[in-house]
Amino acid sequence: MRWKRDFAATSPRIILGATGPRAKIFVSPHLWSHHDRMGRLEAIWLKRAYRGPMDEVPEAAAVAGRGLDGNVDRSRRRQVTLIEREVWERLMRELDADVSPSARRANLMVSGVALANTRGRTLRVGGVRLAIGGETTPCERMDEAFPGLRAAMRPGWGGGVFAQVLDDGVITVGDAVTWEDPA
Repeated sequence: MRWKRDFAATSPRIILGATGPRAKIFVSPHLWSHHDRMGRLEAIWLKRAYRGPMDEVPEAAAVAGRGLDGNVDRSRRRQVTLIEREVWERLMRELDADVSPSARRANLMVSGVALANTRGRTLRVGGVRLAIGGETTPCERMDEAFPGLRAAMRPGWGGGVFAQVLDDGVITVGDAVTWEDPA
């Protein structure tokens, strides 16, 4: 008997492979905990000058204890910032806006993993581990991008997270994103 596995489905589903006492159920990854499933690196941005534009790049070198090579405005605690694609899209729907996610001024946009309430956890992006340090508080620049965006981002860690880089390595758009530790 062949089991149908629909990993690319866009809606949650449970797929039954047989009926009766020997029935087995395959649960689509869309029903797994949003905190523990595999995600994807959707975009990388580098800020090359203070208050400068965010330059989208296909890959970046991560430097342990420092951040992304070529990025300015980083500290010992806040070496890399991340946002969730799903949260950004929700914010745009709520505000009836169409603003590029680069306006958030984060370094990485991920999808398929939830970032809220993850302080102290370790996120793997490709071959690089990131220690989540906490929530990134939205600044006044968000209202420059779109009026009301700053307030809309405040609840539920909508501004994303900041992290410290634990490993040297190159990250590339399309890399897998996973949690190293359980939720």
